[in-house]
Order: sequence, then structure tokens, then C-alpha cells
Amino acid sequence: MTDAAQDELYSLLVPLHEARLIVPRACVAEVVGYTRPEPVAEAPAWFVGMLGWNGRQLPVISFETAAGQPPPERTGRTRVVVFHAAGGQLQPPFFGVLTQGFPQLVRINAGVLTADPERFPEDGPVICRIRMLNEAPLIPDLDCLERMMLSVVSASRGA
Repeated sequence: MTDAAQDELYSLLVPLHEARLIVPRACVAEVVGYTRPEPVAEAPAWFVGMLGWNGRQLPVISFETAAGQPPPERTGRTRVVVFHAAGGQLQPPFFGVLTQGFPQLVRINAGVLTADPERFPEDGPVICRIRMLNEAPLIPDLDCLERMMLSVVSASRGA
């Protein structure tokens, strides 16, 4: 393997309503068609509900709403991207994020990336924004999202 190939990271650009997320390809387990998740009583607006997936129930969220934006409208392009929950808190260790289409595979390296000066709340689900060629995707804080979902899932199980 060449040094150039070792310095590249296969990533996915995940389409949201008015933005994109960028995540390592290994974070995503699957992309599934949208079916309405089962609502959870007294859940925050960003927590869409629980979705049956591969014989398991996984929490599904609206990233935009979790980040303080209005909830996007569900369309024929709406999908659920199933993420691995690497923090080990959620059981099963997966969660879903509503998207507006299929993620796009991209290879990134230091030569195409620059930092964006925009600041985000430290306790929110966005780490930062990056600039790469013609894109300005957000890097999500997946650990923060997992903690947010865990609080809702734990409360609903305790009810």
C-alpha cells in the first residue's frame, strides 16, 4: 500500500435537509428505507421513535432537530442511516439517523481539508464543520448523540 493510500480515509457524506454529515465509513452499518418509527411517550422532539431493524429495536433521531434546527419534512427520499453505537451504552449497539437520501462514499485526505472557523455549542451533537473542495460537511459528535438517546431510552424503559 502506498503512503498516499494510507493517508486517506474512506468516509460517507450523509445528506440532511440543508447540510451534510461526514463520518468514517466504518461508523455506518446499513441504510434502510424509511418506515415510521414507534413514538416514545414524552420523548424530546429530536427523538423520532423506535424502529424495528434486524429483529431489534433501535432509537431513531432527527439530527437537525437534535442540533436545534426545525425538524425536516419526511419525503420519498427520507432514509434511516443505521450507525454503530461505539460508546457501548446503547443495547443493541446501534441507532438510526433520518437522512434525505443515500450517503455518498468519498475518500478524504489532508490535502482536500481545511478547518472552518464556525463554532458550535460544546454540549451539542456537532464537533465542527470542515471545508473540503465544494463541500462544508459537519462532523457529528456520535458519543454525544449516544448519550442523548440513552437518556430517553433509559427513561422509557423505566416508565
